[in-house]
Amino acid sequence: MSWGTLLLIRWRWRGRWWLVGLGLASGGLSLVAAPAGAGILDASWIAPTTNTDESPLTDLESYRVYYGASDPPCPGSSSFVVASPTPSPPPNQTVTFRLTGLSAGALYFVSITAVDIFGNESDCSAVASAVARIDFAVAPATGVNFGSVSLGNSADQVFTVSNTGGGTVSGGVSTSGPFSAVAGSPFSLAGLGATETVTVRFRPITAATATANVNFTADGDVISRIVTGIGIGSDITPPTVAITAPTSNPIYNTNSFALTLRGTASDNVGVSQVTWSNSAGGNGTATGTTSWTASGIVLQVGTNVLTVTARDGSTNSATATLTVTATPLAFTDDPLVAESTVIKAAHVMEVRAAIDAVRLAVGLAPFDWTDPTLTPESTPVKAAHLADLRTALDQAYEVAGRAAPLYTDPDALAEFTLIKAIHLNELRRAVRGL
Repeated sequence: MSWGTLLLIRWRWRGRWWLVGLGLASGGLSLVAAPAGAGILDASWIAPTTNTDESPLTDLESYRVYYGASDPPCPGSSSFVVASPTPSPPPNQTVTFRLTGLSAGALYFVSITAVDIFGNESDCSAVASAVARIDFAVAPATGVNFGSVSLGNSADQVFTVSNTGGGTVSGGVSTSGPFSAVAGSPFSLAGLGATETVTVRFRPITAATATANVNFTADGDVISRIVTGIGIGSDITPPTVAITAPTSNPIYNTNSFALTLRGTASDNVGVSQVTWSNSAGGNGTATGTTSWTASGIVLQVGTNVLTVTARDGSTNSATATLTVTATPLAFTDDPLVAESTVIKAAHVMEVRAAIDAVRLAVGLAPFDWTDPTLTPESTPVKAAHLADLRTALDQAYEVAGRAAPLYTDPDALAEFTLIKAIHLNELRRAVRGL
């Protein structure tokens, strides 16, 4: 493709200013869609060697590679600047440049100009066009069938990711059950032709046909392959399930009326779901399977038999139970009477114990208290103790997804704030409310 040759620049010769036509001798611009990075095109052209007056070109500085989705792209706002290898190109010098950051799959138009050392720019070259492609490939190029696999067993298939654009291509692989990427993800391919093998595993959990997409993602682009497999046979082995928190014992006593259970489950094929129910009312689904959490369990006064059930894909199930006795909190001098009840170390220790019980129920560790042991008639009750109580309880409220309580004298200051009956009464109510 020939370039138009019309650029007038001022050239000083023998003390006078002359208008000299500087142009680009005929040269070809070719555009190649890279065979597979994130939206790239490879452009190449023959460097100019003379001005329009046939004098040798000696002051070439750079090229501007204009590109866009409309024709013509030059002049335009989108361009790359490419330095010229030499100010005086030799005959038939080929210049190449890779356009990056394009939208893969989109058609682009490209045109080139030349710029001299004075910043003067030639007319636009003829336009070439091509579709931007991504810079990696995945083989095989079609979907993969894992065939028939017995429940409890698995089958593997291998994909090959290759760098087809040069540079470094980094990415990862994702899919959905019962398929999983077990090797080769994430990947990093340094240099043209570099490859990485990715192993995808099919482990059926039901006797049925399964289909999913395996997505290979790199540099913002995605290549997908459809995978299928058939689960065959029957599964008669039930899963196992265990409660590990707040205790692994079968009996638990608490003064809190909100509880979080945690535990584990396993199965020879796979655990599909873990649920819970309360004999006193309420049920729900835990988050997670092999490691699960059941939160937001509301207890009633008295006995609550909590049953956790783990199921697999073949409707086999197993249960674990925890008998929880919930007892309302009882405090000394309840309520504390303003201007009458003397605030004692025992009052603070009781609230500490109640808050620690609540923290344990929502999955938190006991609080690290200032002066862990308050001795009656000896240890003075300080503002720091009040601040500890509020902080420890606020953390429990946050984990439970509740708004923190409002307090009188919210900014208790050591040496300035006197611990009053209302402060502890508020904390007692807040503990009971959680």
